[in-house]
Amino acid sequence: MRSRLTVSWRLGFLLLALLAAWPQSALALTASQVYEQVKDSVVVVKAYDQKGKLTGMGSGVILPSGDVITNYHVVKAGVRYTVGRGKQGTPATVKAGDPDKDLCLLHAPGLGVKGPHGGVFSDTPRPPLAAKPARLGKAVRLNVGEPVYAVGAPQGLELSLSEGIVSQLRGGPPPLIQTTVAISQGSSGGGLFNAEGELVGITTFYLKDAQSLNFALPVEWIAEVAGRKIRERPRGEAPGVPEVHGIPKEGWEDRGRALEIAQDWQGLLAHCRRWTQAEPRNDFAWFDLGFAYANLGRHREAIEAYRQALRLKPDDVNIWLNLGGAYGKLGRYREVVEASRQALRLKPDDADAWINLGIAYGKLGRDREAIAAYREALRFKPDDAQAWNNLAIAYVLSGNRSAALEAVKELRRYNPQKAEKLFNLIMKP
Repeated sequence: MRSRLTVSWRLGFLLLALLAAWPQSALALTASQVYEQVKDSVVVVKAYDQKGKLTGMGSGVILPSGDVITNYHVVKAGVRYTVGRGKQGTPATVKAGDPDKDLCLLHAPGLGVKGPHGGVFSDTPRPPLAAKPARLGKAVRLNVGEPVYAVGAPQGLELSLSEGIVSQLRGGPPPLIQTTVAISQGSSGGGLFNAEGELVGITTFYLKDAQSLNFALPVEWIAEVAGRKIRERPRGEAPGVPEVHGIPKEGWEDRGRALEIAQDWQGLLAHCRRWTQAEPRNDFAWFDLGFAYANLGRHREAIEAYRQALRLKPDDVNIWLNLGGAYGKLGRYREVVEASRQALRLKPDDADAWINLGIAYGKLGRDREAIAAYREALRFKPDDAQAWNNLAIAYVLSGNRSAALEAVKELRRYNPQKAEKLFNLIMKP
């Protein structure tokens, strides 16, 4: 008897060891299996104004609590909400939310969600549609290249599935998920699932005409949002979901980085305006506001934002460099000189600051000082093609043709095409 038990234990241990060593891909589900497993966890979310007009529509995912998670922007303009699928729906109320994380939690007791022990989260005797909670995974466990699947209801139509991979993990932990999965308009708030059918993210936004830039918010943020109760709307306040306060710094920064990656400069501008109002003493907020203005060509406003950032953090090299760049766009080269010198005071070996200083000196007709600045840049970064190109031009403008040709010779090592063009220009009678 003892030997039989021992053999049985050893076989069980061997089986566990084999399962642990088994490749994950062998345990992964196919796309159709993932869809079958999660389709009853995804619903359509609709928001209406006081007159019953549709103001927002997206997707949502049913959580183990019986609540529905969706994007904040889907419901923010509404005063009445429904969740459902097809022609079936049930009323919902806003339970919690975070406008910066772009997540909102809806309470929809009429869904009739089955609990883990067979119970039903419902106040109605006849639930209107098949609904079950999603199984939660973790975004922190994702790897770049891992397959993922988005399930949502584009434009409120039938559920659809898109498949792709995790293309990048941004920030965190937990990270913002960048994916190749196509996220269609109306699918915002839907679920991003891993190959085991676990919810790992909430699809949120995409960059038009660039389907490789799609993003999902990490599932771990749901727990943080659940603790952010929506404040009561004071009498006379405009309709819509009231704002919540006390957003953590990392939430603002993560969203800002995502908007920069997507090159959504208008979105970044709107985000940073809210951020600077919420955290007026946050230098990152003012810097990002300046960055948004600069990319929209609004350089005077960028300068004001960078100046405010410097009042809060005067020893930041990057702020000085960006301020100098904004001055340069306006042709204010004396201010570029000052900003570049401030950057070099903090970081004397910054080649970019030396190049900016040289360009400003050149624009001011101070060719000898421009040459000296470019030589400093090359001392710290000897393979910088732009510095060699600018140095050659500065020598030409100062009347030193032989030195210009020597600089072109060095430029040919790093950018032969530019060197040839510059050589022909110098040698032209």
